[in-house]
Amino acid sequence: MKDSHGRTIDYLRISLTDRCNFRCIYCMPEEGVTSLAHEDILRIEEIEEAVRVAAGMGIRSIRLTGGEPLVRLGVVDLVRAIAHTPGIENVSMTTNGVLLPKMAADLKEAGLSRVNISLDTLDPEQFKQITRRGELQQTLDGIDAALAAGFDPVKINAVAVRSLDQDYLAFAKLSVDRPLHVRFIEYMPVGESSGSHGCGWGKDDVVPSEELFDIINERARAAGLDELVPAGDDRPLGWGPARYFEFPNAQGTVGFISPLSRHFCSECNRLRLTADGKLRPCLFSDDEYDLRTALRSGDAQAARCVFAEALGAKPDEHHDKVGTERGMSQIGG
Repeated sequence: MKDSHGRTIDYLRISLTDRCNFRCIYCMPEEGVTSLAHEDILRIEEIEEAVRVAAGMGIRSIRLTGGEPLVRLGVVDLVRAIAHTPGIENVSMTTNGVLLPKMAADLKEAGLSRVNISLDTLDPEQFKQITRRGELQQTLDGIDAALAAGFDPVKINAVAVRSLDQDYLAFAKLSVDRPLHVRFIEYMPVGESSGSHGCGWGKDDVVPSEELFDIINERARAAGLDELVPAGDDRPLGWGPARYFEFPNAQGTVGFISPLSRHFCSECNRLRLTADGKLRPCLFSDDEYDLRTALRSGDAQAARCVFAEALGAKPDEHHDKVGTERGMSQIGG
């Protein structure tokens, strides 16, 4: 389906829950956020119906997010139902990876196509500082489990925050010996947290992708390593808005997602569905359209109308808007 700016919209990101087993400093406060009431969360069968309606209107790709999607009960059966929905070509998930050692094989069997694993540091102490929960090894074990289950590609999402002083070269080198696709994401001003989560967003904390690319290559040269070169046709399936590079002879790639310094609004192909059933045309906008009421009425035509309304409201670009009423954990990043 086309929006009013002529873009093909074929991708729906669905937040399964606003709950998470981490408290990442750029995502939510240490005490967490006030959880949505149980009755406000979309039921599994309502999510399935939303996917059926979306597929009938031209959505082909589904990504499951959170919060942390793997804490949602029934997630494996939901993946199976979505994967078997006529018109849906692939189902992917963004997760912190902690529960993958227990669930990766079942998710793969159910029809999950790909996983993106969020990981912002390879230093165990800094991991605790950023997530305020858990251990680095748990997420590393999740990456191993994803590879062992046969997911391809396995992508690593790292949010670059200047004040965290992350080791970008160490991250990039994860792509050398294993088929891992590391993507650096510019720190985005999502949520009123742009001041309240412990790592308040500010322009000074944004590391533009071009600068990040230069830092990695400078450190690679200093270490006597090859520099990154364009990945060409080696880009992973589902490459999306990232620009991909690789080290010569590496098994994986290094990507850069630049929503601020080099926004990709003209190529945006997605809508977002929050855990409480609101369709959002744009991550950076507070506009929401109530799909839950239509789903609970059992009126598929009403649900299609909500999708059409959200589609018509997609802006041409985000116009550098800073801050949204909901944080990333509530929107579904």
